Amino acid sequence: MKVFKDLEFEKHINGDGLQSKIFFDNGYGISVIRFKLSFGRYGSYTNNEHEWEIAVLTGNKDEWSLSYSTDITDDVIGHLSEEEVTEIMKRIQNLK
Repeated sequence: MKVFKDLEFEKHINGDGLQSKIFFDNGYGISVIRFKLSFGRYGSYTNNEHEWEIAVLTGNKDEWSLSYSTDITDDVIGHLSEEEVTEIMKRIQNLK
C-alpha cells in the first residue's frame, strides 16, 4: 500500500508550489499539492510546510482527469496533514 512517503514531489506548473501525482492499479490516483493559494470549493489555502491539498484522479500518468464521483470527495480537499493524506491514499487504493 502506497503512503505519503512514497510521493515524489516536483515544482508545481504555476511555479509557486509542489505537486506529486501517483496512480494505483485500480485506475485511480491522487494529486497532492502545496502552494500559496489553491482554489477548492472553500477557497482552501495551503501556505505552510504542513498543509496539503488533494484531488482524486482517474487514469494513468499519461492520460488522467480529476474525479468528482467517488465517495471520498466531489471536490478537492485542503488543509491536510501528511497522515491525513496517507489515509485518503489508502481509501483511493481500495476503490473498486
